[in-house]
Amino acid sequence: MKVSEVVVRILESEGIEAAFGIPGAAINPIYEHLGTSRQIKHFLARHEEGAVHAADGYYRASGRMALAICTSGPAATNFVTGLYTAQIDSMPLIAITGQNVRSQLGKEAFQCVDIAQIARPVCKATWCITEAYQVPSIMREAFRVAREGRPGPVLIDLPLDVQLADIPYMPEADAPLPIAKPEPDRRLIARAVDMLLGAENPILIMGGGVLLAGATQRFIEFAEYLSLPVITTYMATGGIPAAHPLHVGHIGIQVGSPFGNSFFLESDLIMGIGNRFGDRHTGKLEVYTRGRRFIHVNVEPSHIGRIVPTQLGIVADAGLALDALLEEAKTRTDSRAPSRRVANIPQDRARLARKMDYDQVPIKPQRVYQEMNEYFASNAIFTTGCGLTQIWSGQLQSIAAPYTYLASGGAGTLGFDLPAAIGAKIACPEATVVAVMGDGGFGFMMEELAMACQHNVPVVVVIINNGYLSLIRQNQRYAYEYEYAVDLTYNGLGIDFVKLAESFGAYGERVTRPDEIRPAFERAVKSGRPAVVDVVVERDADAAMGGSLDAVREFD
Repeated sequence: MKVSEVVVRILESEGIEAAFGIPGAAINPIYEHLGTSRQIKHFLARHEEGAVHAADGYYRASGRMALAICTSGPAATNFVTGLYTAQIDSMPLIAITGQNVRSQLGKEAFQCVDIAQIARPVCKATWCITEAYQVPSIMREAFRVAREGRPGPVLIDLPLDVQLADIPYMPEADAPLPIAKPEPDRRLIARAVDMLLGAENPILIMGGGVLLAGATQRFIEFAEYLSLPVITTYMATGGIPAAHPLHVGHIGIQVGSPFGNSFFLESDLIMGIGNRFGDRHTGKLEVYTRGRRFIHVNVEPSHIGRIVPTQLGIVADAGLALDALLEEAKTRTDSRAPSRRVANIPQDRARLARKMDYDQVPIKPQRVYQEMNEYFASNAIFTTGCGLTQIWSGQLQSIAAPYTYLASGGAGTLGFDLPAAIGAKIACPEATVVAVMGDGGFGFMMEELAMACQHNVPVVVVIINNGYLSLIRQNQRYAYEYEYAVDLTYNGLGIDFVKLAESFGAYGERVTRPDEIRPAFERAVKSGRPAVVDVVVERDADAAMGGSLDAVREFD
């Protein structure tokens, strides 16, 4: 059997149903067999980075891996940003790149670049397979590596002559490799429960690893049993409903809330499960750690003690750790009533919430998020990338369910939003999927609107249009007291996003008044097509942020 057919057979065996990519001469042998697959549907991207983001969004929404595929040279190097975005947020996907023939490797031949070496720092593993007989075993190992432990992307580079080689292969004798999940040390679990029961003001942190482990309900059950307040990291948004009585909200120097930050600073014991203690979450470590002890549960051993001083570290799958914690807690105490501090969370959270119900023109950006909260159903899926638009989203959007808020967290990738939304919609066709973007961010990957239109993927793009690279404008203004090269306007507003959307075959509408926002959302959804709603907002609005949890600057 030709290697190119073996590759597709293995992809099918591993459960791949969606492929996002762009064909080319060095990958066409595999495309021949993708084209005859009854299981895998291919979606033609317009930029290779967009293909990876789409595969990434597909997984974030559904928990099912997808394929990103492209040819060699600049096509392969265009994968790097997408791979980095997936890697830092722990999202597994399989990337396959074509390569020149083996005899041309290392000779600077046309479109012949060592992508396995280039991508290695932003992948869990990479391979350039030069022995055709190794393709089946390496592909199975690639899927195992992508899924096991801390998930992440893997890349396989296939020279053209390897793809065309014949090898003996029996599909019925080949199968996916088992995935191991590390179990927690029960002695450490007992110590953790001791520390939680002995603390005066403990807090649980739900990290993105809890969602990756499919353990959000187990986390909530444990928190409810001991009446422990819950902070969600940005990557865990939706893991516990925003309105849950134990949910403090986000903390941090950008997407954190005033209530969340102040509540955290009054704590004495922090138990983080499946989180990384990233710098946008912690801010200045001296403020974050002062007077507090830390318990850290993570599937990746190197993450424990890497950033915060950890009194107790537990290496384990988040779901298995939560099972053990709840079991241990039930042997120690009956379900506990909340302390006064915890019982007051709902009213204190509401009292300190940021204002959103502005009525003026130009539209305040906060009003757009209020309208999104009120119009879209709780099962709608949102994507967002980077900038003030993303920061306001993290501060103001009310998310009720896991796997419905898909954000570029660690990378902050402009342009992630649109292709990720396309991938999410393909994975979850019954859901309304909304890409929440700035006008600057939309410019980075707007060509992927063609992928949505060609394949009839009706995502809704909401552009918060202030005519600026506004996060950079805000940094220039307050950190350096100048403004330069951040104004995106020309000939009036700049890009006419309505005409742009219509040129692709999408629905487009511009909004300039608050009372127009919700009807525009309704028309966009009812159009049944990819849709762009361009909301023109106040140009100089700023987002709350700062350097430490006790020094976040708020703006009206």
